[in-house]
Order: sequence, then C-alpha cells, then structure tokens
Amino acid sequence: MRFLNSRYALWLSALLALQGAVYYATASRPELTPPVGPLVSFPAALPGWLMVQDFPVDPEIQAVLKADDTLNRLYATPSRNALAYFFIAYFKTQRTGATPHSPKNCLPGSGWEPVESPQTISVKIAGRETPLVANRYVVGRGDQKLAVLYWYQGHGRTIANEFSAKFWLIADSIRYRRSDTALIKVQIPVGEGDSAAAVRTAVAFLQAAYPALSNQLPL
Repeated sequence: MRFLNSRYALWLSALLALQGAVYYATASRPELTPPVGPLVSFPAALPGWLMVQDFPVDPEIQAVLKADDTLNRLYATPSRNALAYFFIAYFKTQRTGATPHSPKNCLPGSGWEPVESPQTISVKIAGRETPLVANRYVVGRGDQKLAVLYWYQGHGRTIANEFSAKFWLIADSIRYRRSDTALIKVQIPVGEGDSAAAVRTAVAFLQAAYPALSNQLPL
C-alpha cells in the first residue's frame, strides 16, 4: 500500500495513462519508418578493434525480443589482450508492442546478478557536443564477471534512463510519427576481479564504435 501511495507510483500511472492516450490519438496516423541498412553491414574493423566472431541470436531469444534486426558480435584488440561483446537490437516501431527489454531484467533472468551497485557513466565521444550517458553494471554468474554498459539510441539521441526513453517515445510519436529505437550493449569480461579496468575497456570500445553506430542508425 505504501508503494501505491508513493510519488514513483503516481508518476508511473500518469506516464502509462499518457502513453495510452497518445497511442489511441496516433493509431490512425501512418507511422514513418526511416530506412536503415542491415546491421550485418556494421564494420568488422573499428579503430583499435577487429571482429572475432559473429553470433546469431538464438531463435527462442529472438521470439521474445521481437527486434527487427540484431547484431551480436565479439570484437578484440589486435593483440587479443582485450575482448568486447557488442549487441544491438533495432526496432522499427514500438506501436505493435515490440519494445527493448531492459538488461536490468534480462541479465538477472539469465543468471547474471549485480555484484556492484548499478550507476550511470558519462563518456566523452569525439565530435559529439555532449557526453554519452550510459548505464554501468558489473554482474556475476558463478566465477564469471562482466562489466556492462548499455543505453537506448534513436533519432540522434542517446538515453540511459528507461522512463526517459518512454517519455521520448511519446514525444516523438506525436511530433514525428516515429517510434523506432535501438538498445545498445557492450559487455567486457572482468579479469582477476578488476572491474574498473573492464569498465575502462568498455568505454574505449564505445568510443571506437560510436561513429560507425551513429552512421548505421537513422537520425
């Protein structure tokens, strides 16, 4: 009962009501779905990184994810002293109910549990006026640990917060008749318990991949 009376619950209820109203107001208007090239064309070579393997998404996972296109790759530095798992799920529209699944829910569902308090991190990107803000996680499963950065990207905008992503979904549906978005995730294996080093590696990969990513996804 305390939750139902909390400010968080009131904001959530208002957001859901507004989203429902927008859906019915825009349902009769045709949605604009900008052209986007297949993610398989994303560069295999990035500054300081080379693709090692391309992993197809399991059909069972894809059936739940319902993304229009996905990329799931392993990159490595030329010396192979650092690895980066890179994942993109692109959604042309969210009107049909297909929306990105937050890693906050998917990672625990796969057996990965947070071992450090989740937080956000600001990453400076060359040529970008403002830093990219991403969610930073360190998760563990058995003896394995991963440093995870993820964010949502669309219309030239990067978003870390799930509620902000919902707000922009509503705003862009009204203004531009668009609801396309992408979930971007970078995962780095943590070696010898040094999660800070793994996060730095994730940041370095993000900085190398972002120019190609911004060209790949529609503005």
